[in-house]
Amino acid sequence: MAIGTLPVAARARLPWRTRLSESLDRETILGPAFITPAMLLILLLVAYPFCMALYFSLSNAFIGRPSSFVGITNFVRLWDSDAFRQTFQNAFVFTSIAIAFKLVLGMSLSLILNEQLWFKRLIRGVVLLPWVIPTALSTLGWWWMFNSLYSVVNWTGIALGIMDPPGPNWLGQKYYAMTAVITVNIWRGLPFFVITILAGLVAIPKELYEAAESDGAGAWSRFWYVTLPMLKPVLAIVVLFSTIFTFSDFNIVYVLTHGGPINSTHLFATYSRMIGLESGRIGEGAAISLYLFPLLAFVVWFQLRFVRKQAY
Repeated sequence: MAIGTLPVAARARLPWRTRLSESLDRETILGPAFITPAMLLILLLVAYPFCMALYFSLSNAFIGRPSSFVGITNFVRLWDSDAFRQTFQNAFVFTSIAIAFKLVLGMSLSLILNEQLWFKRLIRGVVLLPWVIPTALSTLGWWWMFNSLYSVVNWTGIALGIMDPPGPNWLGQKYYAMTAVITVNIWRGLPFFVITILAGLVAIPKELYEAAESDGAGAWSRFWYVTLPMLKPVLAIVVLFSTIFTFSDFNIVYVLTHGGPINSTHLFATYSRMIGLESGRIGEGAAISLYLFPLLAFVVWFQLRFVRKQAY
């Protein structure tokens, strides 16, 4: 006889472990038990900070001074700042260039790793290293390589005859600094593209390639008419997540340049920290950080709409 069909008095005499196991087998108890920890984490680490940022962004909060409600004044006033307009431009330049390179390089590397290679598992592990190493630690290594006094990049370029001594000041000049932070972001985010696209390539049925090859399709035709259409949903998801990660990047820019020189590499996260924490203007800093929300919401909506179209 099943435990659930026993009378109440008989069930009460069962060991507590048996009664607990029976209770956990019920969907009405097991479901909420699994969901509750995740919901608590979302409420404490996402919802609460977001609501606090929204509250501060609508006030003139300043460290050590009582705040009052000012509406959307902080959001409007930000456009009077040359530094914020520069940050807004930097965010789009940084994100678009980095994602374009990560997409092209990630696709190329995943196609190579999908072939039969010697030490393929070892190579895949090496490709994952930039993603596994802590961001701040790996960025410090790049800071040393780009440092103007003992730059390994400059030394290599001069040795190969590509650069003239003493080489560019990578972190002290406007365009070189943006190039440096974009390069590190590409290096950091490339493994995510490679592994995700590689998983999509493995899932494509071999029969499709055999049918295309029997019809006389070459390598480029098979890629364009078989591989790329089958990978579109995967590419949409990986670009979506990478866009979110890249727009909100903080560690790379903060460690390498602190947003300099002259605000030329500031992103929303670094500029928000400078205004909100270093300058003490918490209301303006919160408003800067919330500028990301409508931008990312639009990106998410557009990408999910594209994925649904591909699914149907």
